Amino acid sequence: MGETILPRRLFLWCMALIYMVAFVSLYVQIPGLYGNDGLLPARWQLRYTGKSLLEQLLTSPTLLWLGPRLGLDTQTAMELLCLTGAALSLAATLLEPLRDSLVFFCLWALYLSMYQVGQVFLYFQWDNLLLETGFLCILVAPLTLIRGSRTVRDHDPVTFWLIRWLLFRLMFASGVVKLTSRCPTWWGLTALTYHYETQCIPTPLAWFAHQLPVCWQKLSVVGTFIIEIPVPFLFFSPLRRLRLAAFYMQLLLQVLIILSGNYNFFNLLTVTLCLSLLDDRHVNFWLRKADKSGDENNGTLELLVWALMIFGTIICFDLQVDSAKNSVSSRTAFTYHQFNQFLKTVTIPCIWIGVLSLTWELVTSMFRCACISSFLKRFWGMIQWTVFSAAAVSMFAVSLVPFSYIEYDSHSRLWPGVRQAYGLVDRYQLVNSYGLFRRMTGVGGRPEVVIEGSNDGNTWTEIEFMYKPGNVSASPPVVTPHQPRLDWQMWFAALGPQTQSPWFTSLMYRLLQGKREVIELIQTDVSKYPFHEEPPTYLRAHRYRYWFTEPKADGSFPERWWRRVYDEEFYPRVHLGNTFLEGMLTQFGLKDKSASRRVSNTSVAQAVRRVRAQVRGVPAHTLIWTLIACSATFCLLQGLRGKNRHTEQTAVTNKAAEKVDDLNEGGDESLSDHSEEKQAKEDESEKNTDDEEEEENEQKSVSENDDEEELVKKDESHDESF
Repeated sequence: MGETILPRRLFLWCMALIYMVAFVSLYVQIPGLYGNDGLLPARWQLRYTGKSLLEQLLTSPTLLWLGPRLGLDTQTAMELLCLTGAALSLAATLLEPLRDSLVFFCLWALYLSMYQVGQVFLYFQWDNLLLETGFLCILVAPLTLIRGSRTVRDHDPVTFWLIRWLLFRLMFASGVVKLTSRCPTWWGLTALTYHYETQCIPTPLAWFAHQLPVCWQKLSVVGTFIIEIPVPFLFFSPLRRLRLAAFYMQLLLQVLIILSGNYNFFNLLTVTLCLSLLDDRHVNFWLRKADKSGDENNGTLELLVWALMIFGTIICFDLQVDSAKNSVSSRTAFTYHQFNQFLKTVTIPCIWIGVLSLTWELVTSMFRCACISSFLKRFWGMIQWTVFSAAAVSMFAVSLVPFSYIEYDSHSRLWPGVRQAYGLVDRYQLVNSYGLFRRMTGVGGRPEVVIEGSNDGNTWTEIEFMYKPGNVSASPPVVTPHQPRLDWQMWFAALGPQTQSPWFTSLMYRLLQGKREVIELIQTDVSKYPFHEEPPTYLRAHRYRYWFTEPKADGSFPERWWRRVYDEEFYPRVHLGNTFLEGMLTQFGLKDKSASRRVSNTSVAQAVRRVRAQVRGVPAHTLIWTLIACSATFCLLQGLRGKNRHTEQTAVTNKAAEKVDDLNEGGDESLSDHSEEKQAKEDESEKNTDDEEEEENEQKSVSENDDEEELVKKDESHDESF
């Protein structure tokens, strides 16, 4: 696999953003859910028995034990922890140096503290997934606050691999449980004909998706099975284009879910996990940056993989083209026993695929550490590799326990030591089991609880919630990524008798008392609550069956989104002091017998209350989207500013290079002129030297002639003397 520097940075930014969403979404609901006058006061979960702080933290790992030491009551302490988490995650979203291991450890500890006292309102799979992914962020993120450097570490691919393994466990288990549950709608490929109208909080697009032909709905179920069961095996493919194809298939599924249903930050978190399938080259492709490297030519092998997948889909779901109806028919062509045998066959190989893939990352990372030239850097790199590799192997081993829950025989074959290690860390939510949409509910109509209030016992008024279906004319909302936790639990409560939802009795009790904190869970704008001026004297609840309306015969849209029929009484008529209500409160332990605690009046508590006063009355999804928009705008401006700086530096560098070139050209000309002048001088000096030599030669020849003449004269005179 190629370099993953950019996907890792993008992953950490997305995790900081998701943490911010989760903390803000929970913060606005704390008074109504966990406050002193809330549905399930959190202080009931903190039993102060005189134990030491360390013993309390080991029993229930939550920072709320520190509340009394700071002079804060439990509600104020929860709000302070949420505000701290929201501020810290917002800062990490805006500033890259704060996307640090220590920061992510603080965020994980803060959310775990909320989870420990959250009770039924925080026991969702996405809360577990956020805690597990958040803990992995501690291993993936750099230690910039201590080391002061954001350089790439050689062990980074090992820790980032754990994100890919978590994604595999999430998607594979989600596909498997749909079939192991023996739900007839999943086996009959009709689940989506019910899903859009029976999900907790549908969006307006869910109404339109519900109107699609049955053949298309069944093909959509087939596509869901393919994306969730065989495609996750491509996460570990050595072929890059297969991993990228798996990424886009997962992205398509998550986007379709986001468009058709309000599942808070869960789908955004899943998309964030999918970033582990990318590499730097593909992110640069998104950023329009050139990359000259090319894929190896493995087209034949890739074609074989897709051919096998298409062939298997046709065989397993008996896909046939119906030319008469211009459609494609499908059905499940295998039995539960055959699928169970398949699961027994592949579960252990899945584990070995993970072992081999992790081993490859460990070996390649070790090789990179060993290739460092400097001895000290190589030694320090090997120490880091050893520590983080041990952490990665430990996390992988412990995760096998919840992963193998999908098949009993494979789970029983696990090494007992692994199960013991899992038992030690289970309370910290480091690893979890997953499996979404196990069974399709509401096949006979969507059950929905409607609460009614009255002051005289004769005239009853329905209490309408902001998000969950109630008024048949009200459009389904769009609240992603906020999760209205009371509305979600109202959906679960409608699936069974009221005795299975003890908190519902507390809801009726608080509404009869007129507690504003609980009313704000139903309507943020309290003036829209029908009994905002005076609490109702009587309350009751009925169960209805809801269905999406159908388009009119002429193709036009109906005036109402829903139609409903009365089903049965869900909760009898009660009033304050009613025998039934008092009995239910006592049975479920919902009556607070302890003396009311004094409200904290420290400076910290006053600051927390001032923040609460500023956000009161603002819809949670509006607040969240405002923070997201501001954060995205700031980061975008930062990116553009950095790009402009880079452009300016490049321009300055180019100008400097041009000046150097000009100087070099000018220097060459001066040098050539100087050399020519020097050459001319040398030629002239050589010419003068030659002339002097000629003159000397002439003079010498003249003197020689004179000497000869003198000698002749002497000879002649000598002859004459004889």
